[in-house]
Amino acid sequence: MRIGELAGTAGITTRAVRHYHRIGLLPEPPRQPNGYREYSLRDAVELARIRRLTELGLSLDEVKDALADDAGKDLVEILAELDADLARQEEAIRQRRARLQQLLQQAGPSGRLPAEAPVSPELAAVFDDMARASAGLPGPEPAMAAKERQLLALLETGSPGGDRGWLDAMVHSLTADPEAMRRAYAVYAQLDELAEAAEDDPRVDRTARAIAESVPDEAVRAMTLREPGDAGEHGGFANAFFAEFAPAQAAAVHRAIELLRERAG
Repeated sequence: MRIGELAGTAGITTRAVRHYHRIGLLPEPPRQPNGYREYSLRDAVELARIRRLTELGLSLDEVKDALADDAGKDLVEILAELDADLARQEEAIRQRRARLQQLLQQAGPSGRLPAEAPVSPELAAVFDDMARASAGLPGPEPAMAAKERQLLALLETGSPGGDRGWLDAMVHSLTADPEAMRRAYAVYAQLDELAEAAEDDPRVDRTARAIAESVPDEAVRAMTLREPGDAGEHGGFANAFFAEFAPAQAAAVHRAIELLRERAG
């Protein structure tokens, strides 16, 4: 057989056959006096086996190792590893599909998700409560409420399964206590009022105390509150976080952190 016939027999391209020759996967027969290479039935059998193994998901290096062992022991090990890897992929796909179903359920009859999506079902429930609270307001939603949602989504993403006890406590308090969301929106409104205020405005201290009082005890216990001057207190994230606030708002948040630190200590 010539190379075109060989490739056609195995259902692959002549380019693939030449590549297998280059990497030593398939022996290349010597040229005949007429200048052509002649392939045997054995070559066709080996090429068909290569195709079957690659279709199972083996890499060309793995196929080469498998074909090098006449007893087939390496092939059994490779196939077992491949099966285990496919099982892991199957489980990962199952989990992803379950997560997608949760998101589709969150969309509900409206067919819409919050701007911060995708988030966990627990945080989505908080955002739903926020939407209901906002709808009951006489005016537009406080700008600080939108910032809060963005921050909660960011913090949840940055600590999936990690040190997030305080975040879980905050989320739980907002969903378990019907009055918690009302108090939160009152704090958002107070922060909005500081957008054009001076840092020494007396409302700064009142707002700081309102922020601190809105944090449940279990969240305070789970928080890592750095002492003034500690490394990281003015790190990149902290700087970016406070840059989002007007001076008086930032002062209120800084003061609230001091109050929480006193409460935790």
